[in-house]
Amino acid sequence: MFSGSIPALATPFRGSDFDEAAYRRFIDWQIDNGTSALVPCGTTGESATLDNDEHHKIIKTCVEVAAGRVPVIAGAGSNDTQTALWHIKEAQTAGADALLLVAPYYNRPSQEGLLAHFSYLAERADLPIVLYNVPGRTVTDIKPETVIELHNRFPDKIVALKDASGDLERVTRHRMGAPGLCQLSGDDPLALAGYALGQVGCISVTANVAPRLCADFHAAAAAGDFATARELNEKLFPLHKAMFADASPAPAKYALSKLFDWFSPTVRLPIVECSAAAKQAVDEAMAFAGI
Repeated sequence: MFSGSIPALATPFRGSDFDEAAYRRFIDWQIDNGTSALVPCGTTGESATLDNDEHHKIIKTCVEVAAGRVPVIAGAGSNDTQTALWHIKEAQTAGADALLLVAPYYNRPSQEGLLAHFSYLAERADLPIVLYNVPGRTVTDIKPETVIELHNRFPDKIVALKDASGDLERVTRHRMGAPGLCQLSGDDPLALAGYALGQVGCISVTANVAPRLCADFHAAAAAGDFATARELNEKLFPLHKAMFADASPAPAKYALSKLFDWFSPTVRLPIVECSAAAKQAVDEAMAFAGI
């Protein structure tokens, strides 16, 4: 259902406000450069510091600008099940194509709690769901057996997984237990290996900054042209690492501010703008990638 280069879109701010004009330009640029789908209000979009009105406005804006050219996978997760349901309903009203639902953070639910949370939402959602497992941020890990159970309970609703666990063994386990599940990487540096195992794309940080290179990399990997894919992966690799040279998404926003005078590097507390060392890492990686 979803494949290729899918940026988890950074959210531009101007002062303390969402910069809608910059966001619209950013989305057009992404689509023009080969991006295959868009994720508003994900981790890189600073969803944790958006108020609910902003969250829903950003999804609505993304859908309007995409205008059916590429799918919009709206970030709609929360550590509160009822808030997640609210985000789902708003995303559906806005016209999103799918939902990205992160594992509940902070609460540390059990696997039974995760089954109950995602089942409750799947039963009430009208759009396909992409599960998002990122235990390094949420502490909660959606174990392979839970992913498999959820897909098998709701094969037409829970259709995909963004896996940022860093454990590539899981790709095979998911394929064996849930062969119909669409698997996407959540870690840019692991995307090439993921293709060999059965993943079909990446919900990416780096694609914010280098959408054309990322799109070309994914096209080569999907076509089985691993010589080209390896070459592009190595060109992108320093940029993948530089995107986390400081707390994300500060490095990505700094890079975007270098590319465009209309994209501010502003991030929201408790994230702060890049350190000098992180800026140097981004500068060097962008030069290496030729952007």
